[in-house]
Amino acid sequence: MNGRLQEWIREAGRAYPERKEKLEDLCRKEEDGRALARLAAEQTSVEEPEWERIAAGILNAVFQEELSDYLKELGVDSFAEKTEWLCREGLYGFYILDSYNREELLEAATFLCPERDRLFTYAGLDLLLGRYVIRSRQGRILETPQEMYLGIALHLALRERKEERMGWVKRFYDLLSLQQVTMATPTLSNARKPFHQLSSCFIDVVPDSLDGIYRSVDSFAKVSKFGGGMGMYFGKVRAAGSSIRGFDGAAGGVIRWVRLVNDTAVAVDQLGMRQGAAAVYLDAWHRDLPEFLQLRTNNGDDRMKAHDLFPAVCYPDLFWRMAEEDLDQKWHLMCPHEIMTVKGYCLEDFFGEEWEKRYEDCVGDSRITKRTVVLKDLVRMILKSMAETGTPFVFNRDAVNRANPNGHRGMIYCSNLCTEIAQNMSPAEHLTTEVREINGERVVVTSVKPGDFVVCNLASLNLGMLPVEEEKAMASAVETAVRALDNVIDLNFYPLPYAELTSQKYRGIGLGVSGYHHMLAKRKIRWESEEHLKFADQVFEEINYLAIKASSRLAAERGSYPAFSGSDWETGEYFRKRGYESKKWKELEAEIGKQGMRNGYLMAAAPTSSTSILAGTTAGLDPVMKKFFLEEKKHSILPRVAPDLGPDTFWYYKEAHHMDQIWSVRAAAVRQRHIDQAQSLNLYITNDFTMRQILNLLIRAWEEGVKTVYYVRSRALEVEECESCSS
Repeated sequence: MNGRLQEWIREAGRAYPERKEKLEDLCRKEEDGRALARLAAEQTSVEEPEWERIAAGILNAVFQEELSDYLKELGVDSFAEKTEWLCREGLYGFYILDSYNREELLEAATFLCPERDRLFTYAGLDLLLGRYVIRSRQGRILETPQEMYLGIALHLALRERKEERMGWVKRFYDLLSLQQVTMATPTLSNARKPFHQLSSCFIDVVPDSLDGIYRSVDSFAKVSKFGGGMGMYFGKVRAAGSSIRGFDGAAGGVIRWVRLVNDTAVAVDQLGMRQGAAAVYLDAWHRDLPEFLQLRTNNGDDRMKAHDLFPAVCYPDLFWRMAEEDLDQKWHLMCPHEIMTVKGYCLEDFFGEEWEKRYEDCVGDSRITKRTVVLKDLVRMILKSMAETGTPFVFNRDAVNRANPNGHRGMIYCSNLCTEIAQNMSPAEHLTTEVREINGERVVVTSVKPGDFVVCNLASLNLGMLPVEEEKAMASAVETAVRALDNVIDLNFYPLPYAELTSQKYRGIGLGVSGYHHMLAKRKIRWESEEHLKFADQVFEEINYLAIKASSRLAAERGSYPAFSGSDWETGEYFRKRGYESKKWKELEAEIGKQGMRNGYLMAAAPTSSTSILAGTTAGLDPVMKKFFLEEKKHSILPRVAPDLGPDTFWYYKEAHHMDQIWSVRAAAVRQRHIDQAQSLNLYITNDFTMRQILNLLIRAWEEGVKTVYYVRSRALEVEECESCSS
């Protein structure tokens, strides 16, 4: 057994004396270090959750020894030498060496805190080593976890002022290595690399033209190539049977184009790592909606399926109001192209009362073909698909657009792959295709007027690790996270020029959270309680306040985003819409009036499934699925426990499928007031749920002002008993 591993095992025996005997027994059974780490992880239980940390320590000791031996073979000694070597190998981008000299890299190395590796659980460290650290082309790990965080920090601080830059490197490194904030997976994976695509997701409006549709599919392929997900709004594409150049019945409809996106997602698989991912959105009044609702179901014509995509429906207030009042009313489905041809406007370009007025105008116009259905039948199709597939996602378009701080410059048609982004979007427009002579060569030049092609730049505050009651600590964390995200906008490698233009125009970011249930359990707050709602209201109002303040201070330093003039931020309407009337909010409003806002969009709560595992906390805003469960890995089945599980927290980790989902909806409504974009809200149902119960949850979410609903996750519970109902 290697020296470093023996040293760590002795240290673990001192740190966990009550586990020392068992640890020594495991060492006698297994001498291979990685196998020993897995064996230790398998000891994890509700009664002995600390084995997750012990196993992580063993795994860390093993891989550190292997890496150290390999670097000695290469003759690479210091962090500075390693950085130079990685750049020469094409694994780090040369921009790191172009920006930092040897003295700065030596200084950066002094920031490294190897003891912070102890914060990892086995699952978190195993994921980090398997997915995030730099590897050679032969698959050999070349970074320690702390070097990874430092490399990311060096990237994020590239454009800071020279005299302040190393200070920001340290602040970014501390924030990440202490697991107080997690950057999105593309940022963690790609920062410091030659192709540094740092954004999680993109959103495009698909135009109603052959050139436009194929441009959108091409855009999706390029985004997917570099690891980005995509939200695609198909609400402008004409319905099946609509006319093309005056020929009735010629259009194939939305489904055929959606299938093309599906095939692209499978084909562009990121060098064989994973296939592309896209959510496709359609309006609740689009004539192709019934077929769209069956994209992922198992019954029906397979030629009309798209099993690899995630359908989502954009609902106006009118839909839910009618569903609440009387499901026997009639609902009219129409073609957007036909409406534009007959009425001279695009119905999807309006929201709220203006949309309702124009919808009734279209319904009353006999020149427009209607596919009339009983609302009950349409709702049944929606709910059946949700129960079977978890989709379609819900996008409440009127609530989204009413709260849009940049409504003066555009419209929000849909969200992204995980339903947390809500930013202005518009289709690109083809202008000309002409032959020109350039350098004596005849070339074909295509001109395109770019639309608003949304980019999602994400990070999450780890509420399970942050002291949310301490204003100074929270202010520092939020300020650093907002600055890091603002830097991502300028330091990103964009797969498309449209994306870069929109990102620069609004400078939109998405600061979210992970560890929400972890936070509540540590404070002995039950999910199903008014105390939960009150605490969430306080925490998210404070996070929002600190994020806005940080962005405004950045504006004073760097300037406001280009579309700031006329926005709700400038007029103060943002604060009035949310009822922010206290003295500190009034002072902040005045401050913004003087110095502006750096970012047009600020907060968005993403799911954080992978990054929450890295940080050893609960995912996003979700309750835990299980306090304790077995995770199937390639070579073993490993136990996993809820973070910080113990006698003090056990009864506060009630599991998701046992909860009354109304409390989750109410909590989302409380948080939504303080989130300018949206949230990835999951609902958890069992086989006992009726369709009416699911519908009531969706109506309640709409009534409470929740903008989006992500998955409806179903699970049978016939033989399970709730473990959190004991007094």
